[in-house]
Amino acid sequence: MIYPAKPEPCNWRCFTIAKLDHQLNEEIRDKEIRLIGADGAQLGIMSANEANNLAEEQGLDLVKISPNAVPPVCKIMDYSKFCFDQKKREKEAKKNQKVVEIKEIRMSPSIDTNDFNTKVKSAQKFLKDGNRVKVSVRFRGREMAHTNLGEKLLLDFAEACAEIATTEKNPKLEGRFMAMFLSPKASK
Repeated sequence: MIYPAKPEPCNWRCFTIAKLDHQLNEEIRDKEIRLIGADGAQLGIMSANEANNLAEEQGLDLVKISPNAVPPVCKIMDYSKFCFDQKKREKEAKKNQKVVEIKEIRMSPSIDTNDFNTKVKSAQKFLKDGNRVKVSVRFRGREMAHTNLGEKLLLDFAEACAEIATTEKNPKLEGRFMAMFLSPKASK
């Protein structure tokens, strides 16, 4: 039995940052490139070897920033510092993101008024916290013949939360459940 040859390891060092592949130093093999200095000044169009020599003199890396431009744009920079700053920015952006959760409240069509009021209060608390709320009514057995009661219950629920919420999705029957979505009103 003949086994296929093992693939040889790639000699190219392409790093992925912000979903872009950057070529560094000797990997840039274009005839001519547009060079930007470490301070951001345009250094003009030159060969990749000249640009690489300039970067080495300054103790920095030559990084291809815009490979699709004609000629490709390269910049002299400290690549490891650039990677660190990029990761730091991504982490900061992730920290500032608000994740909206969907909280669910389940009821039955034969719910009592006090239980209903308790569910409304908890839904209002969720909405004030900025979360979306899924309100669902579960029908069991013969209750399926009276889905209109569940719809009325959900509409009453939406009306009770109308001050702080908008109905995102009207009541809709899905199997044995009728569900409705409420989202918090935009704060001013």
